[in-house]
Amino acid sequence: MTFLVLIGFLVLADLALKAEIESRDGSEFPKELDEKGLIVLHKSHNAGLPFGLLKRCQETVRMVPVITASAVGGILFWLLQRKGHTAEKLGFSLTLAGALSNIYDRLTRHYVVDYFSINRGKLKKVIFNLGDIFIFLGGAILLLHEIWESARPCPGKRKAGRPSKK
Repeated sequence: MTFLVLIGFLVLADLALKAEIESRDGSEFPKELDEKGLIVLHKSHNAGLPFGLLKRCQETVRMVPVITASAVGGILFWLLQRKGHTAEKLGFSLTLAGALSNIYDRLTRHYVVDYFSINRGKLKKVIFNLGDIFIFLGGAILLLHEIWESARPCPGKRKAGRPSKK
């Protein structure tokens, strides 16, 4: 239940920020959010997949995220019925929250609202939203969990070169 509440909260937070950005006049942007100019607010509409890919293929742009989110949701539903697996549940929850927020935009607005960038190096050119951050963090948690699990020795497996005790 905790993970479902987390998903709902994250989706609503991102959608609220998107609604606020959409309600503003485009002439207000770009706008530096902090004194150092590290975070810059934008009002950007992405009609494609990440980085504007396939923006001319709208049916594909709508369906690929729906199919992917369905798979992620199915895996999460399966995990929620099992004890433990906290890192995996968190990773899939974050990923699903980001996906649902962006899918909502795609289905209702026909574009995803992106609204901030980090004013450093090559990141200056990338405008994204919280949903994108959730997807990235969820994927990173899942990747780190898999690396951690693969580095652990298998239980019950004896080390090479040592005879088993009888």
